[in-house]
Amino acid sequence: MAALLDADALVAAARDAAGLDDFGDAGWRDGLDRLVAGLCDEAALNDRGGMAAAGDVVSHLATRLQVVDWHRRHPDLARDDVAPPIVIVGQARTGTTILFDLLAQDPAHRVPRTWEVDRPIPPPETATYDTDPRIDEVQAQLDLVDLAIPEFKAMHPMGARLGQECVRITGGDFRSMIFPTQYHVPSYAHWLLDEADMASAYRWHRRVLQVLQARHRAARWVLKSPGHIWCLDALLAEYPGARLVQTHRDPLRVVASIASLLTTLRRLASDATTLPAAAAEFADYLLDGFDRSVTARQNGTVPRDRVVDVQFRAFVGDPMATVRAVYDRFGMDLSPAVEARMRGFLAANPQEKHGGHRYAFADTGLDAGALRERARRYQEYFDVPSEG
Repeated sequence: MAALLDADALVAAARDAAGLDDFGDAGWRDGLDRLVAGLCDEAALNDRGGMAAAGDVVSHLATRLQVVDWHRRHPDLARDDVAPPIVIVGQARTGTTILFDLLAQDPAHRVPRTWEVDRPIPPPETATYDTDPRIDEVQAQLDLVDLAIPEFKAMHPMGARLGQECVRITGGDFRSMIFPTQYHVPSYAHWLLDEADMASAYRWHRRVLQVLQARHRAARWVLKSPGHIWCLDALLAEYPGARLVQTHRDPLRVVASIASLLTTLRRLASDATTLPAAAAEFADYLLDGFDRSVTARQNGTVPRDRVVDVQFRAFVGDPMATVRAVYDRFGMDLSPAVEARMRGFLAANPQEKHGGHRYAFADTGLDAGALRERARRYQEYFDVPSEG
């Protein structure tokens, strides 16, 4: 495994694959070295997991090379403004994905699709945006994931044409929660959450958006990632005009659901994965993220007039009422035609279209009372009900 996951060898493989050698600003290397160390020393990867992790790292590196090269050859991109985005910042399992998909139905909203995030060069063009051959190429790769872990689709739908999370973009700077989600790398996760310079990740994020919008634009970007919750200060420093939507749900339900999802996902790469271990690891991260979101409101990092709070139960009960509240708060027009498109999407994608996601807090092995006490500040500040 050490031979397969050698940082220098992965860098060389990416250079060979891309035919390029300039990675841009050097800050990415610290994250790469820490990630690779965690993959070797902590992740307990099986043979399939080692190959998948190596391929994932090389893919991120090769994409970075291509984006840096495109900026070098098109220096005007650096001066291209990224309009203040709408960013969904709620934790995973709180309704963020379906809300993201609904907002994506508005032609005024530019959502980064999975295919273009994974294959951004050359930039997508309006004329071929829905027929680009990269769509089928990326979908074929996702279909392989469905074959390997078919139950994952019921937890988190994936598709080349669906919106992609920002953690996939910031993966190119090797400062991203996508890696601790896929692999057990706690040393990397603690560095990421407590020490890493996340300003670097968001500078990279902007550079990718500048490429993606170069030949296919809309009025505004709509973005989404649970990873933003830990670094709202860095997000808003890079995009000071951003408007936020924070989704809320009982933290114990979030912990239980994410633990179930992580266990399913990580078993592809490691035979040592267990649900209680995943729950114990991620509960600390999640509760820290909830706490940080409270602090960001109290200290003014997140201006109250630029955020909409969405309660999970209310959203599930009436998704379109939540969408209208977002549009009203941000002074946007929700036309009858766009609302019809959103309702059509809901009808075509019922909650259990790919089967239900069944999980129970008892399976985590965690102390519900202790976690409830740790979550008290968050629940009281945002008036988040316990679901029982």
